[in-house]
Amino acid sequence: MDLLEYQGKQLFARHGVPVPAGRPAATADEAVTAADAVGYPCVVKAQVQIGGRGKLGGIKVASGREEAREHAAAILGMDIRGLRVHEVWVEEASEIEGEYYASIVFDRSAHAPLIMFSTRGGVDIEQVAEEDPGAIATLHVDPLLGYQQFHGRRLAFEAGIDADLVRPLTALLEKLYAAFVGEDAMLVEVNPLIVTPERELRALDAKVTLDGNALFRHPDNAALRNPSAEDPQEQMAKERGLTYVKLDGDIGILGNGAGLVMSTLDVVAQAGGRPANFLDAGGGSKADAIVAAVEVILSDEKVRAVLFNIFGGITRCDEVAKGLIEAFERVRPQVPFVVRLDGTNDEEGRRLLSDAQLPGLEVEATMLGAAERVVELAAATPALEAR
Repeated sequence: MDLLEYQGKQLFARHGVPVPAGRPAATADEAVTAADAVGYPCVVKAQVQIGGRGKLGGIKVASGREEAREHAAAILGMDIRGLRVHEVWVEEASEIEGEYYASIVFDRSAHAPLIMFSTRGGVDIEQVAEEDPGAIATLHVDPLLGYQQFHGRRLAFEAGIDADLVRPLTALLEKLYAAFVGEDAMLVEVNPLIVTPERELRALDAKVTLDGNALFRHPDNAALRNPSAEDPQEQMAKERGLTYVKLDGDIGILGNGAGLVMSTLDVVAQAGGRPANFLDAGGGSKADAIVAAVEVILSDEKVRAVLFNIFGGITRCDEVAKGLIEAFERVRPQVPFVVRLDGTNDEEGRRLLSDAQLPGLEVEATMLGAAERVVELAAATPALEAR
């Protein structure tokens, strides 16, 4: 789960990471109240989960109340790379003597947190990595050992920062690591990490990604979820307890089990089709789950045809068939369906579908046959948005 900037800064502050004082606001009036509280000059910052806000007019400095109101009114409701601004963060202006970059990310290949630090902050780290890879100091931390003082010193020396900032940086990285571990994060990033004229370090931005599987341990963090920033289909699936990822194609995909769904995506692509989604209804899919899955898939107007690929182990194929029959009665799909049932009670499932004579539904015996047929049907069917 990605946090907004101000949510990340509030999380940092809980762990002692220095951040500028600020307040969130959802209206221009609230922004003026927040600006009065933090003082002038202040900065009004659009809160969207994407970078490059400043270049697009989403970050403005206000020297007084009227400017704060004017900037907030202009930023609220903006569309920044497809994301609408619903909140702004009003924070005290900072004097900047230098800009660094610091982040901690979980490196799956190394099975350990990776700390990255660079004296070239304020720009995209990808750009730095491309232009001058040596400008980024990196270090893996043994999860059992945890962050130690020598980790910070090594990063500081490799990056070549001024001697008087080595200890402050070491202490700040320790707090950042504590936030990373304590909040079950997958990424914490500060860009820029500024040096003030008083030679203090302060997080001027915050990018935080939390492990969604660990939110049950952090109810306060779970409440930070921002549904308005999520894809509508993914939000709908999450509310129904389904695992769903939206893709760019026009063939809806449903299977029971992540491995089977991934295989189905590959076979559809092999047959020349483009999957519209990844949807795993789970290993013990019941009729209600199938109905919910159909509703989610068909909510995407780009879908031209749907492939159900079910292998019955824990899942019973007759339950899947009952769910499909109920879904057709409730939703009345306008696109063709291709169904492949194999495994537990597959004959009963196919019999139920045959007896129901559902319009636009075809049954195929093999995965490859089903994939080839759904690709043919998708090519011959206009998308919902065109009908």
